Amino acid sequence: MLMPYRPEPYVNFAEEGPRRQMIAALKDVRGKLGRTYPLRLGDQKIETDKKITSIMPGKSDTVVGHVAKAGRDQAELAIQTAAETFEIWRKVDPETRARILFKAAAIMRRRVYELSAWECFEESKGWLEAYADVCEAIDFLDFYGREMIRLGGPQEVTPFPDEDNELRYLPLGVGVVIPPWNFPLAICCGMTSATIVTGNTCVLKPASGAPVVAAVMCEIFEQAGLPPGVLNFLPGSGGEIGDYIVEHPKTRFVAFTGSMEVGLGIYEKCGKVAKDQIWLKRAILEMGGKDCIVVDETADLDAAADGIVAAAFGFQGQKCSACSRLIAHQDIYDALLEKVVERAKKLTVGDTTTEENYSMGAVIDANAYKTINEYIEIGKKEGRMVLGQGEGGAGEGGAGVPAREVPAREVPAGGYFIPPTIIADLDRNARIAQEEIFGPVLAVIKARDFDDGLAIANGTIYGLTGALYSNDRMRLERARHEFHVGNLYFNRKCTGALVDVQPFGGFNMSGTDSKAGGRDYLLLFMQGKSITERL
Repeated sequence: MLMPYRPEPYVNFAEEGPRRQMIAALKDVRGKLGRTYPLRLGDQKIETDKKITSIMPGKSDTVVGHVAKAGRDQAELAIQTAAETFEIWRKVDPETRARILFKAAAIMRRRVYELSAWECFEESKGWLEAYADVCEAIDFLDFYGREMIRLGGPQEVTPFPDEDNELRYLPLGVGVVIPPWNFPLAICCGMTSATIVTGNTCVLKPASGAPVVAAVMCEIFEQAGLPPGVLNFLPGSGGEIGDYIVEHPKTRFVAFTGSMEVGLGIYEKCGKVAKDQIWLKRAILEMGGKDCIVVDETADLDAAADGIVAAAFGFQGQKCSACSRLIAHQDIYDALLEKVVERAKKLTVGDTTTEENYSMGAVIDANAYKTINEYIEIGKKEGRMVLGQGEGGAGEGGAGVPAREVPAREVPAGGYFIPPTIIADLDRNARIAQEEIFGPVLAVIKARDFDDGLAIANGTIYGLTGALYSNDRMRLERARHEFHVGNLYFNRKCTGALVDVQPFGGFNMSGTDSKAGGRDYLLLFMQGKSITERL
């Protein structure tokens, strides 16, 4: 009998035991760097001449691994293999499919430090961020397996005289899964496991920034007993194979997490019916955000400052849920800003694969480094940089917090490191207050009152996460109805959603509100069939 689902607990790396195990795992993984990983199409493991080379963000001269790069021929083979395997896999008992997920979860649980270490190397995640990502992957496996058992049999319907009525959920077909690099195991595993446990087959095109972690995940599913052809590992470029597999007439649905621009392109492509396509494709999209924390004059400012810094700079701000806007009531604006700056100053920046457990690592690659720094330059013209590397911008001297130049020692050489950056006194419509930066940059905006703060919070095209720090009950109740985001938090940070505790997904241009880790998520991967027999 299965135990009830509970989220996987975290460890404390200040304790000697977890710290020692993490250091040992980092040493072990360091000895595995540079390996080559093949395509996995059915029962074939295919090497290709072209490779995706995964580079350490924190040490850009170090190769994490080489992953085979698929072309059109391999993409076609992946779709055909998945389509053929679907005819077998869809008939496998839901409990059997669920047990494969439980086995994969058990393997990940035993290898949690090793998998965390891989993320430190390939994504420059801090130790706790990496560990939490692995825990979330385990949670998805445990939760979705239990959900499939619940949904796998006849569902309850209203009885009717002289008839035997039932409702069953059936799988859809071939699913294309396109995960992001920033949660390389959790989101990749979540979308993949949802696809396969519901009886579909999967063509997985991993993010080019995280192909090695995805390859290791595929090895784990194989070890867990997943039959060949159910999960097909197809790394490659979006231009060469991404559009091809999305537009393919045998593709039944696409599950995507990533930028708004790419997501909108997938949404449009799924809306076009290809020749010989006999269904409407589903698009399950989790896109960007311009998330904020609102703090009013009744709030506990110390608690708010703690939550803001954690949400803004955890994993270098490279989360769709990260706090990229702080909206503070004018009466507490100066005092709160000072507390936030002081806390952010204490964050350490460095290579997270060393024995030092740094607060922040590097941003993912050279393109991200360039783009984030370009936004910082824009922000210095739009507002006043009170923390960061460089001089203060326009409006220097306001709010009682001077601009500060971060000493060079705080930005290590050899990687794509950007220190925590805070730009204050911004207009609500400033570019860095509206556009997703995906880096350690916090835009600070002053609100006249609570109504104004709520209007600023809702004044973007996104609607993913948000938080309100307040001790005013009526304002909290108003926010329940008027703060338009998919994940809303009161008196805590706006990141760190847990599977089945805070089902995750947003409104507007943040996606299709798919609520990953929720009790209706698997229904997106299935279709209902009502069956009636006259007695």
